[in-house]
Amino acid sequence: MFMLIVKATELREVERLVRKHGKCFMANPGERVTNVASTDDNLIVELADRRSISVPLAWYPRLLHASQDDRDHWEVAGAGFGIHWPAIDEDLSVEGLLRGAPAPRVRVASS
Repeated sequence: MFMLIVKATELREVERLVRKHGKCFMANPGERVTNVASTDDNLIVELADRRSISVPLAWYPRLLHASQDDRDHWEVAGAGFGIHWPAIDEDLSVEGLLRGAPAPRVRVASS
């Protein structure tokens, strides 16, 4: 017989994480990435349910300033619900694309 002992604090932390990220576990299988393409101005993501999402590359500066070759070399990530570009270390989620969420702006402190 296998017995698992879990502290109450650990159990509460798991519960908190499930509440915070629970919808990640209930993602629609049709929202899995099947193909990614880009033009000089847009990123186009095709989903398993036959929808296409087109967003401006300007929303994602790493992709915008990457070469077409680097943009063409993407990988499916996050069990199919995300995209990773290894050469430029960029990751996008289908959820963020569907929400229309651009990349966060990063401020660089001046010296």
